[in-house]
Amino acid sequence: MLNISIVLYKTDVAKLMPILEELYSIPMLNRIYLVDNSPKFSDELALLPLPVVYIFNNTNLGFGRAHNIAIRESVYDEIAYHLVIHPDVEVKAEDVAMLVNFMDQHHEVGQLIPRVVDENGELQYVAQNLPTPLDIIWKREDVKYDYDRPMNMPNLSGCFMLLRMEAVLQARLFDERYFICFDVIDLTRTIHREWLTLYLPSVTIIHHRAKKSRRSLRDWWVHIVDMCRYFNKWGWFVNRGMI
Repeated sequence: MLNISIVLYKTDVAKLMPILEELYSIPMLNRIYLVDNSPKFSDELALLPLPVVYIFNNTNLGFGRAHNIAIRESVYDEIAYHLVIHPDVEVKAEDVAMLVNFMDQHHEVGQLIPRVVDENGELQYVAQNLPTPLDIIWKREDVKYDYDRPMNMPNLSGCFMLLRMEAVLQARLFDERYFICFDVIDLTRTIHREWLTLYLPSVTIIHHRAKKSRRSLRDWWVHIVDMCRYFNKWGWFVNRGMI
């Protein structure tokens, strides 16, 4: 069985409905959790019938912490797989089923992401090695690996995280000390220590690029604090978890 969680923040409901309608038809689907970090309750989402479960937080908890709410439901229900997915992703139900079946047949895989392109068909570099402080400070470009073949990488994008619950439990879920971005790197690299964290190009999904906006001073501060927490945990100069 599969649970899915989508974290929302001021999300346009009309733009969300197409992906929900596609996800409904996944044969092994159990629940879709819409975890809403928005400041305003959505009557429209709250009225959606099962398998959708709407959870309103009334505050912005951050990415990993909000997803953990739904992941704990997967723990309680003893669900085998949990999909963390962004609301701006396009994916076919049969492709999700294919990826779940792949993990069923490859028990060494703890996390999986397919090939990702943007709305113009341009490849997104969703599988990377672990970042160093200089990579982040100087905004170094992602290394362009061979994205035509499967890769076992310790740093996978958070836009689509197909997770084996056994691996997530072993990693103790998302580290809730982070607000965004670093929680994904932290979880993936933790899973990677014991499992394969796999990029699989045989399936392609679309991830719409977000419109660039200027970061506020608060956003920059949150990013800096999260970066410091991440490197304090994993090492600034001698990376204690580099693969």
